[in-house]
This record gives sequence, structure tokens and C-alpha cells, in this order.
Amino acid sequence: MNILLTGGRAPATLELARAFHRAGHTVFMAESLRGHLSQPSNVIKANFVVPAPRQSPDAFFVALKNIIEENKVDLLIPTCEEIFHIAMRREELPCTVFAEPIKKLDGLHNKWKFVLNAVEHGLSVPETMLVTNMDTLYHAYAHWKELVLKPTYSRFAARTLILPSLKQASSTLTFHSRAPWVAQHYIKGTEICTYSICHNGRVTAHAAYPSVFTAGRGATIAYQHVDNPAIFKWVKNFVARNYFTGQIAFDFIQTTDGQIYAVECNPRATSGVHLLASHPQFVEAFLNPQMECITPADNGSYMLSSAMLIYGLPEAYKNKNIKQWIKTFFTSSDVILNFRDPLPLLLQFRSLLAYMKIAREKEISPLEAVTFDIEWNGEE
Repeated sequence: MNILLTGGRAPATLELARAFHRAGHTVFMAESLRGHLSQPSNVIKANFVVPAPRQSPDAFFVALKNIIEENKVDLLIPTCEEIFHIAMRREELPCTVFAEPIKKLDGLHNKWKFVLNAVEHGLSVPETMLVTNMDTLYHAYAHWKELVLKPTYSRFAARTLILPSLKQASSTLTFHSRAPWVAQHYIKGTEICTYSICHNGRVTAHAAYPSVFTAGRGATIAYQHVDNPAIFKWVKNFVARNYFTGQIAFDFIQTTDGQIYAVECNPRATSGVHLLASHPQFVEAFLNPQMECITPADNGSYMLSSAMLIYGLPEAYKNKNIKQWIKTFFTSSDVILNFRDPLPLLLQFRSLLAYMKIAREKEISPLEAVTFDIEWNGEE
């Protein structure tokens, strides 16, 4: 089968490319970032540089359609936020697209709509308010002593404010009719992330992992599966009630008494891919809607070693968590390192330099630069 992946900048996408190649499929890659992480991989038959979907959506779509036609692609699997741009016109593409239409994806990507969705189906989420102006912000502070604020469209918790004072919040938030914020009651507990592959409301692969070390506030960089039946049940119920097909991920908080609350949803690939990729049926989970759900085949620990050094180590030092960092770093396998496919590890600095260049030019953080050309924030 000919597989086209988009979003080659992400380690999860490189993992997918290697898994599909091992299973005997032919892998193509389309990306708008030059010199991206997956570009030098020897498992990819051909790499294609495409226009940036955020800045040039029409040109991006035309390029994607041409790639599919010329290479007789059978299945397109979007992995990062380009999925939203693809979803807008997925019916026009001459292959199977492993993604839902944009209306359904928006209902999950938008943090307010996701909460409404979960509440409608009787699934636990933190108490949440939509914040559209200063009056609603004041109302949120009158309702809760401790809260979290974040834009309805955001990623990596890049702009999230955790337990801000009213003075800090009122001086930070800016309001736009198409870019409101949400306020959520702050819940103290353990952060657990999930990743699942789904077909027509059924889960065919699932992994869960605590978020201990992160790049910035939200991007987890070390992964080890935890068996959490309550969270798995929540995910299965949500997927079934939304009749969802595709890759989907959730961030949960679990309190000390075992209560779980889904904080937000990412309807795309996330780092949980790394925990499942070694399973012999992992690729089948994308192709066989009827198979029984698989979970990670081992209890291995994985990490992005460069991110653990750049982000994890300073944060561990700041939080006096050096012992756990040392244990994690020296007992985890790097997800990019593969002796049969060594160039992505050796040349990963190229994408890091590209992000730094974008960050400098656009006056944003390096983490925000990662999605600058692909992100979608509810635009028509």
C-alpha cells in the first residue's frame, strides 16, 4: 500500500513512517518545513516540500492532490495541525484520508466546544466558562478561587495561565470575537496523556502516559505507559458517542482520590505513538477497523533526549527533581535514535535551527514556531 504522511517535523510522524515501512508499505512524506526531522530518513521513498497550509491553503491543497495522484497514494494520514487544513477539503482528495471532516475536528480542537461535547455525553471535565470580555473574566474569578485560563485555540499550553492572579489575567488577556478564552476550575492532581487510533467509534489502539517532563508547559518529552482503566473507559465512551475515526489524544487530570477529568482534546497524532509502534499489530490498527484494541507491548520508557537536555534538565533543577530526571534519562530509549535509520538523529539540529529562525523573524517562542506555518485557529 502507498502511504502518504504529512507533518514530518514531528517525532511521532517519523515513528509512523518507520512502522509502516517495517510492515512492507511504501511511505511518502509531504511537509512545508524544509530540512524537517523525517526528511533524511531512509524509510521514506520520496519527500515533497509543499506550501505552508496556514499561509497558502489553496496552494498547499493543490500540491497535496498532485502528490496523491502522481504517486498513486492509497491512504493519507495527517499527523500535526495541517490535519485541519486537509479536513476542510478532504472529499476532493483521490484517496482515503484518515481524518474526520473539519466540523467534527473543530468540535474537538476548540477547547470550549470540546467541553460542551463531553458534558452533553455525561463525561467528566473541569467546570468551565467561556471568557469573551472583562465582565466574564471577573465572573470566573468570583466563581472560583483557583483557575486556569487558555485560548480556545492553542497548543502545547504555550499561552496557558495556571493559577494567575486577577491582575495578571486582566493585563494579559486580549479579546477578539473569533478568539475567546476559556476559564477552568483548577484541579490539583497527576497529569496523564492518552493517544488512540479509532474507526467508526471503536478504539483499535490505546496508550496512556503521565506528563512529568515537558517542553514548556504542555509538550510531554518522556513517555511510559500506565494502565488506567478509568481513563480508558472515558476515552472509549467519548469515541463511541462521537462515532470518531482517526487519531485522537486527550489530556487528563487524576486527583488523589482517583477522580479523572479530561482537560482538553487533540484530534491528531501525539507522542503516544512511540509507546505503541513496537507492537506487531500497530500498523494493522490503522487499517483494520474490526481488530481488537491493542495497548503497548512492553513497559518500556521512551524520551526525546535532546528535549530532555534542553527543557527537562533545567526544569528538573528548578523543581528539585534531578533524581527522577537522571533515572528517566538513563533508563529511557531515544525515540529518534535508530541504528538502521541514523540520519534523523544526526541531522535533527537542522529543524531546531529552522524553528529558531522562525521564532526570531516572527518574534515568537521557539515552541510556538513549531506550528507557525501549519496551525489552525478556527479560521474559515
